Amino acid sequence: MKGFLFNTISKGPQYIFSIAIIVLVAAICFGLSGFMGYRVVALVLLVTVSILAITFDILPVLLSAALSAFIWNFFFIPPRFTIHVDTTEDTILLIMYFIIAMINGVLTYKIRQVEKASRLKEERANSVKLYNTVLNSLSHELRTPIAAIIGAADNLQLNPHLTQADKNQLVSEISKASIRLNQQVENLLNISRLESGHIKPRYDWCDIQELVYDVVRRVEDSNPSKRINVSINESLPLCSIDKGMLEQVIYNLLNNAAVHNPPNTKIEITAMCHIDLLKITVDDNGKGFIDVDVNDVFHKFSREKVQKGSGSGLGLSIVKGFTEALGGTVDLQNKNAGGALFSIFLPVRTSHIKVDA
Repeated sequence: MKGFLFNTISKGPQYIFSIAIIVLVAAICFGLSGFMGYRVVALVLLVTVSILAITFDILPVLLSAALSAFIWNFFFIPPRFTIHVDTTEDTILLIMYFIIAMINGVLTYKIRQVEKASRLKEERANSVKLYNTVLNSLSHELRTPIAAIIGAADNLQLNPHLTQADKNQLVSEISKASIRLNQQVENLLNISRLESGHIKPRYDWCDIQELVYDVVRRVEDSNPSKRINVSINESLPLCSIDKGMLEQVIYNLLNNAAVHNPPNTKIEITAMCHIDLLKITVDDNGKGFIDVDVNDVFHKFSREKVQKGSGSGLGLSIVKGFTEALGGTVDLQNKNAGGALFSIFLPVRTSHIKVDA
């Protein structure tokens, strides 16, 4: 029921809408009174009050019920245009109409209150479940880089006999762990932005080739054992797009392929533009998604049941959320020869004007 438009209207305008709707329905019935009896009009007005009870608060509904009873009596029950009722039968009908309309409004309101309480209870249960999922999914992923940073920092502070090479190695470990920790924090912040529903792209001209090479360098720095092949036409035009969101999408796809596949896995990213449609693919020959439905991969906290590597399951959810926020789509295919192929399609404005360095 909360999907109804009128539920978003404040109580003041609800009074106006309830009166207007009752008057409108009554006017239509009055115009058709030559084809329907006044008893049929009562049923039509009751249905109208019932619909209002589903969408409006209790007081506007009670007002509409009382107003409909008065209109039915004044304009439809013989003698018309008077509040006098000739027959005992019509008097009983009028009283019963008023009582039924009121009870209908009150009971419908009570049902909505019970449903609201049930929905809130379910949302609280889901919140607890989500909280536990977050803890289970991120505890290892956050604890590991923090432990690495603390351990390396302690070695630097407490061990005076370290060689310069050892110090450089420890500093490098701190840097890598910091990058990994920052990425998880970024994922949490990004998923919060998506959950809030307030995320809006900020479009500006972007050199896709430069962006891709920058992201590839960052991923390779974090995963020294992996090398990523880049296949981009140098004549690729400038694209009007949210650079930060697209950068996060590409980074999460490449980092996912680098982290969750064996060291000798081949990873390739391609980018091409067909008129005003930008297509980016990330292709690898790793193990693919063997124990999870490809339609579920982009769900928040989705992970393979037999996955041995780390991962919070947020990265691909952010890929889908950001891609859709940019007006595009993302597709995943498990290749027959092994590995996964991600395809991103984004509508963009393009320009072939580039400033030479």
